[in-house]
Amino acid sequence: MSKKSIIARQAKREKMVKKYADKRAQLKKDGNWEELDKLPKNSCKVRLKNRCMLTGRPKGYMRRFGLSRNVFRLMALNGKIPGVTKASW
Repeated sequence: MSKKSIIARQAKREKMVKKYADKRAQLKKDGNWEELDKLPKNSCKVRLKNRCMLTGRPKGYMRRFGLSRNVFRLMALNGKIPGVTKASW
């Protein structure tokens, strides 16, 4: 499990990206690079990192489910993800 501070930082970035999205798009469209530089760094969408919803793990993230591979495997084996079964042949 990730540290709570890392998860909180990510949430703060997500909120800031939403807040400045329209303003950033308008400044990019107008080509006003000086004003764009004055916006907070964390308002840039590129700084976001996909993280597991339950553990906050950044690696092994499965975009379709929003979980890391470890949590996905445990939940799938316990039958907590509908439509997902373990393959056997």
